[in-house]
Parts: sequence; structure tokens; C-alpha cells
Amino acid sequence: MRAYIPKDDVQAKAYYTDRYYVAPQVPKSEVETDEVFASDLEAIKAKFEVKEAFIQVEQMVVYINAHDIYGVLELMRDELEYTQLSELSAIDWLAKDNTFEIFYQMLSMKKRKRIRIKYFIQNGQAVDSVEKLFRSADWSEREMYDMFGIEANGHPFMKRILMPYDWQGHPLLKTYPLQGDEFASWYEVDKIYGKEAREEIGPEIRDTARVDRYDSQRFARLGFEVPKGTEITGEEERNVDSYQEEEGVFLIKKLNKETSKIIDDPQR
Repeated sequence: MRAYIPKDDVQAKAYYTDRYYVAPQVPKSEVETDEVFASDLEAIKAKFEVKEAFIQVEQMVVYINAHDIYGVLELMRDELEYTQLSELSAIDWLAKDNTFEIFYQMLSMKKRKRIRIKYFIQNGQAVDSVEKLFRSADWSEREMYDMFGIEANGHPFMKRILMPYDWQGHPLLKTYPLQGDEFASWYEVDKIYGKEAREEIGPEIRDTARVDRYDSQRFARLGFEVPKGTEITGEEERNVDSYQEEEGVFLIKKLNKETSKIIDDPQR
């Protein structure tokens, strides 16, 4: 467990050297090096404008115009056999050029191929919902709105999905404080007890690295758990628990590398 370091003035500084650091790109290759991807790209180009396309980490990345997204995904589902939308979300490039990069991760089980469709939108611009094409887009589009503030036109229920409906701000923006802002510090206190109780209760502790050694429940002291209400002296001995009997457990065997078989076929 990492040591806890007090983080003062949370609103005044970032904890990382560069919050907007961009990791180096992995190598790219030409689409023509893969026959399946080359054929799929030609089918997309026949009906829509493709700004850029390449292969990266064994999957094809295709940049299109934002207004073409519904038609492109419909083409991929109905004609190119990419029947699964496994993920969609956004990347915050606001500090660079005030844009978001939207991506859709497509999977073809029949071809065993993945294609990532991408496009850029300006800050404040909405995207077209693809929920009618893929039901998996329902919650993903709501999460994108919740975390980044990007609305999806045509979505049946464009509400927050992780944060409360009355939450202020969007937590995955790079400008959002890592421990929340002033609103986050007092949200539950104000909601449950009212603002007049702020002085008595104090702000919420949202530092996930903070460990209270004298936690009343002892949740953070693995190996030093004690019953609730026990007086803590600081000299408790460590509890050593065995999670499997020496003779083994019914239907469960201990790992034996010599007799174990390693399956290297991912499709088995």
C-alpha cells in the first residue's frame, strides 16, 4: 500500500508534473498490409469521406466526418459484419485546440477484426446518437455526457448515469480537480444536513490514497482487523489467515505447474 502524502490546496495545483502529457504513439502501418482491412476501408470510402486510416496494434483506425457517424456504423453493421459496438467515449483535447476526439470500437466476430472509428468535434458540439443501431451505445453515450458533458442528439434518455442528476461539472475533463471541486467537497453534507451544518461536519474526504490507521472499522488495515469498538493501542499483532486448508478444498485443487496444462489457443 502506498504511503499517504497530504495534498493541500487541491484547487490550486495538479499532482502530476504535466496534466496534459500526451503519450508517444505506437507504430502505425499502411492499411494495404492487411487484405481484410483494405477491403473494409474501400467499402467505407465508396460511400463516405475518409480523412485518415491506418493500422495500429492490429486494428484499423479510421477518421471520418462527425455527421457521417450513423451511416458509417450502419454500413459496418449491415454490410461489413462488424456487429458489436464494444465501447465508445471521448478524449479531451480542449487544452490543445478546444476539441474532443470521439471514438467507437467495433468488433467483427466472424472476421476476428477490430476497427476504431474516430472523428473530432468542437467544444459544446453535440454528436448523433447511435443507440438505435447498437443498444450498447445507450449507457456509453450517457456516460460520455456525464463525464465529458457531450450530448448525443436523438438519445432516448440523455441524463447522467454515474453522478447524481444535480451534479455540477464533468469529472473526466482534464481541467476537473483530481479530488473534486468546492461543490464536490460539500455535496453530501449540503444534501443531507444542509449548508448550516458545514462548520460542524466539515468537508468530505475524497482522497482515495488516504488511510486512517485508527479507522473504527479497520477496513484499511489488512491483517490487523479487530472487532468494532475494540480499543486500539497500536501494538496489535498481525492476524495471519490461511485461505485454503492443507488438504485442499472440495472440487478445488492447488496449482501444480508440473501437472498443469497451458492452453495457448485463445479460441479454444
